[in-house]
Amino acid sequence: MEVWKGRITAQYKDYYRVRVEEREMLAEISGKLRHQAEEKYEYPVVGDFVEMDRNNDQEGTAIIQSILPRSSLFLRREAGNSHQAQPIAANIDIVFICMSLNRDFNLRRLERYLSIAWDSGSKPVVVLTKSDLVENGEERRWEAERVAMGVDVLVTSSMKEDGYQTILPYLEQGVTVALIGSSGVGKSTLINRLLGEEHLPTGEIRNDDKGKHITSRRELFVLENGASVIDTPGMRELRLDQADVGKVFEEIEELAKGCHFSNCQHQDEPGCAVKKAIEEGRLDASRLSSYQKLQKEAQYEGLDSRQIEKEKIRRMFGEFDGVKNARDFIKSKKDRYR
Repeated sequence: MEVWKGRITAQYKDYYRVRVEEREMLAEISGKLRHQAEEKYEYPVVGDFVEMDRNNDQEGTAIIQSILPRSSLFLRREAGNSHQAQPIAANIDIVFICMSLNRDFNLRRLERYLSIAWDSGSKPVVVLTKSDLVENGEERRWEAERVAMGVDVLVTSSMKEDGYQTILPYLEQGVTVALIGSSGVGKSTLINRLLGEEHLPTGEIRNDDKGKHITSRRELFVLENGASVIDTPGMRELRLDQADVGKVFEEIEELAKGCHFSNCQHQDEPGCAVKKAIEEGRLDASRLSSYQKLQKEAQYEGLDSRQIEKEKIRRMFGEFDGVKNARDFIKSKKDRYR
């Protein structure tokens, strides 16, 4: 049987829109693939390359037989108490982390997005939008650059026809770019500019300066030059699944190499190079606080309350061999710091 290759451009409840040889069609997954998939990320997702039984849907819906190996996968935790990993998109080369320069500007949230983007296997690029609405755009760009070390930080304006020119060099033929960020930061507006038409709906900013939720699903668009862009629903709250926290806080990881103790927690330990850097003004204390918070969140994500408590105890006592009670723990700690 002949096999046809295509790419998922949109996902509906039980169907997928697939692009095959310059045209799009509807498809559904085979019973075998549905039976084998145990986790949500094992189902097809926008951006996936798949194999199908036909190259059109004129005689019935095409059947997706298999998912080709992914080069990257962007995941997030589902809202609520679920421990399921929700796939956002696959085979992304570059992630545009979009954040507006007005009240949506949040460096702590940017750190979270960067952690997830690095872990996905994609290259993050920070895109600061709505520069026309603020007067301190350059100052905020500098603040973002300090957080996103080693990552390109671009500034765009949705009000000008050429306000998106800074992102064009990243959109080369064959490259797939996904846009992520909170609702109302201008992701859909940027994509409309790139498409040259008002294909995606956009919303006005509410009175509290937060965006309205307009995009309801992930969707892939192919530009005239052969580049692909993926629009995603707004994600203001982003729970960590797995995250490359160290990549976002490289300066802290580098400083930690100079700590007296290899497992230094950068709290009250003597000889802590990280705390010394803060005292000398070489490191912002808020960076350390955010680093420690995200580390703990990534470590505890997916655990229930009892497992989290056990993990906390292990972190406190596990580093000391032979410690059986709190008194021994305190004695061991005193001996350690002498």
